[in-house]
Amino acid sequence: MPFDIQWITTDAQLAAYCQQWQALPFVALDTEFVRVDTFYPQAGLLQVGDGTQAFLIDPLEIRDWGPFAALLEDPAVYKVLHACSEDLEVLLRLTGALPAPLFDTQLAAAYLGMGHSMGYSRLVLAVLGIEVPKEETRSDWLQRPLTELQERYAAADAVHLAEVYRELAPRLSEEKQAALLEDGADLVANLCREFDPYELYREAKLGWKLSRQQLAVLRELYAWRELQARERDQPRNRIVREHCLWPLAKFQPTDRNALSRIEDMHPRTVRQDGETLLRLIAEAGSVAPDHWPEPLPPPLPPEASTLLKRLRAVGQAHAERLGMSPELMLRKKVLESLLRSGYPDGPYQLPDSLKGWRRRLMGDDLLATLEEPV
Repeated sequence: MPFDIQWITTDAQLAAYCQQWQALPFVALDTEFVRVDTFYPQAGLLQVGDGTQAFLIDPLEIRDWGPFAALLEDPAVYKVLHACSEDLEVLLRLTGALPAPLFDTQLAAAYLGMGHSMGYSRLVLAVLGIEVPKEETRSDWLQRPLTELQERYAAADAVHLAEVYRELAPRLSEEKQAALLEDGADLVANLCREFDPYELYREAKLGWKLSRQQLAVLRELYAWRELQARERDQPRNRIVREHCLWPLAKFQPTDRNALSRIEDMHPRTVRQDGETLLRLIAEAGSVAPDHWPEPLPPPLPPEASTLLKRLRAVGQAHAERLGMSPELMLRKKVLESLLRSGYPDGPYQLPDSLKGWRRRLMGDDLLATLEEPV
């Protein structure tokens, strides 16, 4: 079906429409971007749905994002997005602001027990009975002019997202809506959290197998790669491939020949950054022991799987009672942190990562479950 599409290509237009949108109870937001050879997403289009029509904002033309930032931060206007982690990156980079309050329709579907991590097309079909074409998903959103198909696809996203919101929001109880908005606020807070590149090594697979001296090298390599990816605006694996970092820290090559023999090492990396990598490895490998990181914890033993199943069952029971998708309840990392706090004999402590409504709802039950005999 045809949509009423309004293009916004000037700062004056954007300011005027933002003033109108701030009088509404909600706006639906979507972004189209390209992220193939860059670290940061390159915004090609912003879509706004006000419940009646679609607005296409051209980020290649807009210079003053102040009015849009004010809209994003207006506490009286719900910002409706779907599976929005990358959209949030686009909005923050363009406007310097993030949406609050944030209503994620993917989360709303999970809170209503419709399914976990539902894609946008599947949700629109389930809620509205409309099939969304996918042909333009991977098209070039930086080209100008956009094709008619691209315009229609982008406009449909904004229109349907507003319709989905109008269908889902009334089905949520007051408690579920509060929990959903809390999750949205957590998404925003995580993106705003102060970033320390020297903590990234903690997420390395098999990092627990390295000595403290080797971890000092791994820490430096991860931090250098992250900072270079941001500075050069290139994907992390374009700087150094992920699978190279662990063997670099383990074997600590001292010349280009040894560097080139590291598993998965790209010749381009050796050519462009070989000397820098060798210097980083040598310097980090020779720091004093009192500057070495603490050992990383090993995986939980297989015997802990019984306790993990018990803890998951706590979340599943609450999800069934509340009519919510079980996956919403307890992430595996949260449960593992809880077990690590006292395994195998206790006492256990709730981890900081279990917070908000989940902590209030399930915290005592989880601790009580761990006190039961195996």
